Amino acid sequence: MTFPLPVLSLGARNVCELLFIFGLITYLIFVSLPNDYHKSKVFLPEVEPQTNFNHVVFGLLGSEKALHDRKQCIESWRRPNVTRGVLYLDKAPTGDLIPWSDALPPFRVSDNLTKFLQETKARSPKNIRMVHRIMELVRDTHDVNLRWVVMGDDDSIFFVENIIDVLGGFDHRKYFYLGGQSEFIMANYMYSFNQGFSGAGFILSYPLAKDLASNMENCLRRYAQFISSDTMTMSCIADIGVNLSPHKGFHQIDLHGDLSGLLSSHPKSPLLSLHHLGTVNPIFSGIDYHQSIRHLMEAATTDQSRMLQQTICYNKQSNWSLSISWGYSAHIYEKIMPRSHLQRPLETFKPWKARPSQSLYMFDMMLLSNNSCHAPHVFFFDKVDKVLMGILTTYSRSKPRGLPPCSLTSQYKPDLISQITVLTPPTKRKEVHVIF
Repeated sequence: MTFPLPVLSLGARNVCELLFIFGLITYLIFVSLPNDYHKSKVFLPEVEPQTNFNHVVFGLLGSEKALHDRKQCIESWRRPNVTRGVLYLDKAPTGDLIPWSDALPPFRVSDNLTKFLQETKARSPKNIRMVHRIMELVRDTHDVNLRWVVMGDDDSIFFVENIIDVLGGFDHRKYFYLGGQSEFIMANYMYSFNQGFSGAGFILSYPLAKDLASNMENCLRRYAQFISSDTMTMSCIADIGVNLSPHKGFHQIDLHGDLSGLLSSHPKSPLLSLHHLGTVNPIFSGIDYHQSIRHLMEAATTDQSRMLQQTICYNKQSNWSLSISWGYSAHIYEKIMPRSHLQRPLETFKPWKARPSQSLYMFDMMLLSNNSCHAPHVFFFDKVDKVLMGILTTYSRSKPRGLPPCSLTSQYKPDLISQITVLTPPTKRKEVHVIF
């Protein structure tokens, strides 16, 4: 015989009371457990540290012959025991390079690619070596902490703190290829508008660099007939599905002559690199190429965030315009001039190669003028001092302008000014406009 089960009928009030009692008992049991139990069950996402020097490695390429002179370029910007990197040479160092200086990164002799070059009949063995070093750098510096790989030449000048600050705005776990175009429009036309020029430096996120390195030889076989290492690199990266993210802080300097006009009107982007400074006039008058670089780095060491950043202001009483390129130059114009006008570089320089074309540069520029109201009084960076209120930079007149005043009736005489001092805060410059 079976007996029917009793049916329990509860009203809404009774159900609520039972749920309350059950919840109370559960809570009392939970809070009575040891504190260690709660800690062991709480999982918080790990916060990654900000990008710093340890996360970035530089892969430089040089020739042993040229390095005897160019080593001073590397020493000007590299911080020993802080800046990570490897310098790849075509052969072992000799002469005054021995013993090897601690001011230089460790060197490696590039891989012997003779057999590979014979198989592929590469048009430019040197360019194959230049691209292949990406694989060599990944192999030689394997480190789980690495986030970014910066490739450059032995005469590239890098502003490492600015590079680190810029990279802090990117997700290093994704694929990024950062670089700059040439200032000379024909160089981009001849090679590609979508490649980073390695003299100015280009940057790969570490995951992209590893992926590129893993298939390097196959890619070099595909593009062995190319005559440009940068075009090879761009093509190999494009095959992975990544394109260039251009940044205006990289400077290939495919120009000749006097760079002061270009350096006095830098875009509103952090200065990341300068290249080919040995093929132009010294950027400061009265001193040579290497002394000029060291002098520029005096300001950069004090505050990289402001290097070459242009500030424009006006004095309505005197009717003057003042343009400051921090750490490099100051210009006084004897006329109120629009900002859009002063932001154009003065064409003090010449193109890399003469071309019968009106379109020479990748930027707007301003022609030099003998008009007293349009020609600036020019002052160049002299010294930098840390003072109680901040950072004081001094700019001294390079030479007399050699023109009459803009206004013959004005009581203000800029020709009498020999120095300009600029006070800036002791803190880093805050970026308002970052152009990618």
